[in-house]
Amino acid sequence: MNYQLRNIFFQLLRIGLWGEGKLSLTKPLSDDDWNSILKYASNQTIEGIIYDSFAFLHEDQLPPIAIRLKWAVRVDQIERHNVKMNAVIAEQFTLFTQNGIRAILQKGRAVASYYRMPNHRISGDIDWCFEDDDYSKARNFLKERDVNFKYTPDFSLGYDWNEVHVEHHMRKFDFYNPFKKKYLNKLLEKYQTQQETLVIDGISIRLLAPELQILQVNIHILKHLITYGISLRQFCDSARLYYSILPNIDGQALHAIYKKTGMLKWTHLLHKLLVDYIGLPQNAIPFPYPKDTRVDWMLDEVWYSGNFGFNDERFEQGEKSKFFCRPDSAKRLWKNFKKYVKYSPQEAIAFPILHAYSKLFGRKSD
Repeated sequence: MNYQLRNIFFQLLRIGLWGEGKLSLTKPLSDDDWNSILKYASNQTIEGIIYDSFAFLHEDQLPPIAIRLKWAVRVDQIERHNVKMNAVIAEQFTLFTQNGIRAILQKGRAVASYYRMPNHRISGDIDWCFEDDDYSKARNFLKERDVNFKYTPDFSLGYDWNEVHVEHHMRKFDFYNPFKKKYLNKLLEKYQTQQETLVIDGISIRLLAPELQILQVNIHILKHLITYGISLRQFCDSARLYYSILPNIDGQALHAIYKKTGMLKWTHLLHKLLVDYIGLPQNAIPFPYPKDTRVDWMLDEVWYSGNFGFNDERFEQGEKSKFFCRPDSAKRLWKNFKKYVKYSPQEAIAFPILHAYSKLFGRKSD
């Protein structure tokens, strides 16, 4: 690992994410350096954020014209895809509402609005969850329209709509521990009147309350860390959310939620990483973390794994199995279990049980 180049990469990330700061270089970056940074950005799915840093660099610090043009083409693709996604979100939410289906937008496009440049945040798909039993109503809606959908693990289903991938989630949170379901339902009831809306293409789209939105983003990060890994994009989501919503939420109430759900110890790691590497101001953290918190090991895991662990170079030559979609899956799952079980034991232990259960019984029929 080239730690010097990684340090420069994180400087660029912070400049692009927050729209401030200067790049500190001991010597100009070569073409190979910039190609490596572009590769890093692609693996971490934050090409748009790094691109946004260019406006703050001195002329002699910018990448060569050829690389800049390649980067600009990629960002244009991201923008076009997000425009297409917004159109699908507005269309689907309108159709859902007309059919008595109460949908809630989650994750990607719901979080993008908190960014300086929302259309530069890469979104892989559209994520919907639903009020009460409206997940079943939405599934029937798809069947009536002959939409070809497939069931996926974790009680979800997916399909394509106007060339955009869409997922429906039966559960509003990515918690594996089934014993937290009653508490999570109480939270949903408590914060229901504080749900927010986001205007997309002239349509007001329903979102979770800010406290629950940040809870969902953070448990989504933990879920993937326990399995195959996750990219820096989701850490940027968490940072931008905290920065934007903290003045309007109760930090101690959030502390209590994290403690009750068994993710407080891991959340301290998350907060430390957001401050030290993503650039979130210390005063945007809702409650302090222990001074001796170390996160370098977790950052290394995120750095290598990238986007959901698909391009982890440590396992490129690993053993493949018909039961798993990634090389050395069993080895990787066991390794991550050992790393995170001491920080969130309930989630780490519940993961393999619920994951297997969802594969067997996730196709709840009408």
